[in-house]
Amino acid sequence: MTVVSDTKTSLPKLVIVTGLSGAGKTQVLRHLEDIGFFCVDNLPPALIPKFTDLCNQTNSIDRLSLVVDIRGGIFFDDLFEVLSELKQKGAYQYEILFLEASDECLVRRFKESRRSHPLSEHGEILKSIQEERACLQELRGRANKVIDTSELTNAQLKAEVSELFSSRVDLSQFRVSIISFGYKYGIPLDSDLVFDVRFLPNPHYVPELRLLTGNEAEVEKYIYSSTVTDKFMNKFLTLIDFLVPEYIKEGKSILTIAVGCTGGRHRSVAIANNLERHLKDEKYRVSIRHRDIKHPDL
Repeated sequence: MTVVSDTKTSLPKLVIVTGLSGAGKTQVLRHLEDIGFFCVDNLPPALIPKFTDLCNQTNSIDRLSLVVDIRGGIFFDDLFEVLSELKQKGAYQYEILFLEASDECLVRRFKESRRSHPLSEHGEILKSIQEERACLQELRGRANKVIDTSELTNAQLKAEVSELFSSRVDLSQFRVSIISFGYKYGIPLDSDLVFDVRFLPNPHYVPELRLLTGNEAEVEKYIYSSTVTDKFMNKFLTLIDFLVPEYIKEGKSILTIAVGCTGGRHRSVAIANNLERHLKDEKYRVSIRHRDIKHPDL
């Protein structure tokens, strides 16, 4: 594994929480506060440089979190310029955490809370959500981490925030999150890299393997008995070995790799398990989740 030094790890930490209205930014801010961050909600981007300067002068705030979102109105357009200024000054090591959820989930949340959407001048919640999603597309692309909260409970969201930003976690140590999934159930929205392995031999069509999963030795043996699988894995792992150090250089603290087959039960599970073993051999911190392995896929 290539070790990449990070000269900014001693700098104070700034987490900018942003994303879609109703996606859970307030809950994330509370969780960050619980693990020791000094938190401010809805700060106009134009005030960020002065505010961070003030925090720097105190020498007592080394973990700062700010919620910046569409509520800032015309001031929100200043965010990219402000982030460029922060990078030039080098006073804070900042990360962008972007929260999103499906349209259906957001509509339901607004209806349940009886809150109006910040852009809802016309009263149409769905239209406002879609407008906001379009406005934030570029910012989402610049985020260090994207969390889809559609199916997360508050406890699960808290656990994910704690894992990402808790002081017990060495943030300079890169982590890879692997997800196996089935295309029939949708691509994981928080994926950084997505690999489609539906071209590999499918155990679903072998009666004695159909009810098993990619965790079973018989299924793994069947998938890897093909020369196509062998060739793919050589190229796949070579690509991963090239990409991971580049993401570390780019400043990511977590890289999410999704591997998908049709149902998420056989091929994607076996390939994801192989990837996990390879990355652990390379001494990376790795977590793995087989999202759709319990679906019957019959």
